[in-house]
Amino acid sequence: MTEITRFYDKFQPSRYDVFIDINRGTKQFSGKTVIDGEAKVPSISIHQKYLNIESVQADGKDVPFTTDDNNDAINIDLPQAGETTLTITYNAKLTDSMMGIYPSYYEVNGEKKQIIGTQFETTFARQAFPCVDEPEAKAKFDMAIKFDEKPGETILANMPEIRTENGIHYFDTTVKMSTYLIAFAFGDLQSKVTTTKSGVEVGVFATKAHKANELDFALSIAKRAIEFYEDFYQTPYPLPHSWQLALPDFSAGAMENWGLVTYREAYLMVDPDNTSLDTKQLVATVITHELAHQWFGDLVTMKWWDDLWLNESFANMMEYVAVDAIEPDWNVWELFQTSDVPAALQRDATDGVQSVHVQVNNPAEIDALFDSAIVYAKGARMLVMVRSLLGDDNLRAGLKKYFEAHKYGNAQGDDLWNALGDASGIDVGKIMHSWLQQPGYPVVSASVVDGKIQLSQQQFFIGAGKDEGRLWQIPLNSNYGAAPKIMADQTITIGDYETLHKDAGVPFRLNVGNNSHFIVKYDETLLNDILANIDSIDAISQLGIIQDLQLLADAHQISYASIVPLLTKVSDSKSNVVNAALYRTANNLKKFVTPGSEAEENLKAFFNKLSANQVARLGWEPKEDESNDDQLTRPYVLNAALYAKNKDAVAQAHEIFTNNKDNLGALSADIRLLVLRNEVKNYGSTELFDNLLNDYIKSSDPSYKADLAVAITSTPDANLIQKLVKQFENADVIKPQDLRAWYRGTLANEYAQQDAWDWIRNDWNWLEKTVGGDMEFSTYITVTSMIFHTPERLAEFKAFFEPKVNTPGLTREIKMDIKIVETKVQLVESEKDAVNKAVAENK
Repeated sequence: MTEITRFYDKFQPSRYDVFIDINRGTKQFSGKTVIDGEAKVPSISIHQKYLNIESVQADGKDVPFTTDDNNDAINIDLPQAGETTLTITYNAKLTDSMMGIYPSYYEVNGEKKQIIGTQFETTFARQAFPCVDEPEAKAKFDMAIKFDEKPGETILANMPEIRTENGIHYFDTTVKMSTYLIAFAFGDLQSKVTTTKSGVEVGVFATKAHKANELDFALSIAKRAIEFYEDFYQTPYPLPHSWQLALPDFSAGAMENWGLVTYREAYLMVDPDNTSLDTKQLVATVITHELAHQWFGDLVTMKWWDDLWLNESFANMMEYVAVDAIEPDWNVWELFQTSDVPAALQRDATDGVQSVHVQVNNPAEIDALFDSAIVYAKGARMLVMVRSLLGDDNLRAGLKKYFEAHKYGNAQGDDLWNALGDASGIDVGKIMHSWLQQPGYPVVSASVVDGKIQLSQQQFFIGAGKDEGRLWQIPLNSNYGAAPKIMADQTITIGDYETLHKDAGVPFRLNVGNNSHFIVKYDETLLNDILANIDSIDAISQLGIIQDLQLLADAHQISYASIVPLLTKVSDSKSNVVNAALYRTANNLKKFVTPGSEAEENLKAFFNKLSANQVARLGWEPKEDESNDDQLTRPYVLNAALYAKNKDAVAQAHEIFTNNKDNLGALSADIRLLVLRNEVKNYGSTELFDNLLNDYIKSSDPSYKADLAVAITSTPDANLIQKLVKQFENADVIKPQDLRAWYRGTLANEYAQQDAWDWIRNDWNWLEKTVGGDMEFSTYITVTSMIFHTPERLAEFKAFFEPKVNTPGLTREIKMDIKIVETKVQLVESEKDAVNKAVAENK
């Protein structure tokens, strides 16, 4: 296994002069890179990948060099150590892998076009120009780009363009920055630009396949976000401009390149006339996430990839802080509670999960670090705990110190804790080390023992897990003042239950607000008291109770059957967060039934009971001036009614489709997916399938395209399923960036699962070649494990993936996902009779 050696230890660059000449027609580029730096030893290495190195000079003279493709290296022998100027000439090919320098493909009025963009995180700058491609190797960059330019085309980079000579575009010198944040792009683009209060130019750029007004939403969010961050961080935005660019082909969601942030079109473009609130919230949080990075990640960068969380966890928290400040009516922290929190809790309960801070010993492991449920969601939850402990005044004061001490440089986790600790007087590091260095999280058992409330903590596992006696510093956030602020011991006693209960007048609860990363297992006395008063408990706490019970049931610590009656108690809630938790748990019951069985019919009747009153209250069509909760709840209850095969719901959806069949994209985005999927499942035909797939190919509306993908993959027609799977490898129909969603949708379809599973096993080599270097590659394994739950599928899953367990970057995922499927199979086998009985009794 290749160990990572740090090239920065031997050569430390201070300035780059990068010239790149790109020919889109031949898909070739050539370049010359001049690097000023200090050689600590005479024999140094510079990163390159897939570059054909023509010559290497040091201080104007040729020097001996060799290339080592296994280590992405040019090994150079200098006459002596010390300050030197390297000049490297080379040529290479554009990639089609959405990494390095690559073309993005799109159509305008039937004409095929392309724009060129870049993606350099994690280690792909070396595919564009020779460099020390490590976060610590910060330097200043002078970029000069030449390309086969056509009239009217636009070129963008991290810094403003300062001149054009002989077709070469020269850009202003960057501030000191890491290579992975360099970016440029060019092509036939449209834009809208505004200016912040402090004079920063903010722009949104996209291809002309989009309507001009689709840029407005992102422009407004970006401008206000930068203004918010300048105030919150008490640190000016350090560059002249902030460009947001939508790329038609993009492997990640978005990328925080300094001054030129790149996005998937779905995460930047918004149709102001027809976009659901949850999509607006999603797009806004992606933009504010990337703009949070302009300080936290770009201005101050992690020293090495093991502190990736320092970038991502913080940006993941700040995206919500920012959106909550600029769009307070959205109550966007509820989105954190319904998306990030359950993802983190579910993933972090599997033995073998990575910790937030994790060592990196192999280059392939760097991309595997981007576990969104851990480094993003769990890490953000850690920081939400810190924010709650410190308060915003101390947090902001600490961040200001952090930026002042490390700007244009690098930092490690302890640097942040020290700055926050100095500002607050709290030993933040002591608390946070237990959360960041250890995988997993605790379950706090709350019991009445000899009349007193006793709390104990133990690591929580879903499935088998080795208990290593880990302890956490847990912010208990109890509603009883007798409970300590932090629980550090394994067991504590906090006082006489009856006395405390009488004084408080409410049931005893922990983790009020659901902001701490642990779950609670109440004994029968405490739980019954809570459930008897469930209607008087706030919505977030109701969500927390349902969420914790579901996780305990997943872990086989309680029965899923015991949760079924609770779901009917809260089914008429007008709170979106309660309905999100309710239907997440209800949907988990589907794994206990066999398709076509009496148990499935009972479950459908149960779903009908859960949703009937809400469907009657909300209806299909959005109402003027309805609450955000109602807008967000409607899709949950309509989806439940359609699963239940409620005749009125199915007929109404069909009627809405029929009335809008000539312009399906104009269907209300709140219900469009449900209408389309209902039509495919219940009124499908080859003609409908072809029309929808043709709409998908032609549409430039990313929200409509996402709805179409879900609808089309739900077809029960065997011939159409085979027709669909044949398009998986046709990039003119399904772009590689979107393929995982199509695969997942097909795999989740009981009629199509075999075809999808056969495809990935038969064409794994094609998939690896197409998206294998992508940080999302391993998630094809993840989504498969999320769907499989039978002994037969477990055996096939193990047979296919176990031989691949030593593939760098896939090892942890394969081991974890085998456990996940094993655990579900065991749970279903032991629980299905009790669950199905409970559903039949409550339908």
